[in-house]
Amino acid sequence: MARNTLTIHSDIRSDLAVNPATDDLLLLTNENAVEQSIKNLLQTDFYERPFQPTLGSNIRSLLFELDTPQTAYNLKEAIIKTIENFEPRCQLIDVIIESDPDRNAYNCYITYNIIGDQGEFTTEFVLSRIR
Repeated sequence: MARNTLTIHSDIRSDLAVNPATDDLLLLTNENAVEQSIKNLLQTDFYERPFQPTLGSNIRSLLFELDTPQTAYNLKEAIIKTIENFEPRCQLIDVIIESDPDRNAYNCYITYNIIGDQGEFTTEFVLSRIR
């Protein structure tokens, strides 16, 4: 007998917002939860999380390299490796890195499918140096 199961992915919001009526933490679900998780993983450096030294990526150190095609390629590979290793809820389709030399930044476009959900999602964000 075939059974339809609905998969719901949920995470706690990173700002720890509280529902004023119930005093419960608000949750992000499905594509919002996966998008927040991807951004958190990519902004986390190695050894930043206690007891999980390999969680995260080395992207922050790549942002201080010269703006060359090799740096963009290394960023792309680091993003792919991090998402494939630490985010089992999504399947990567494509990662596009565009250099923005006027702002000393890289524009990132990550396209993925969420396991158990229909559709293709794209997460966009800017990687820039903070020092």
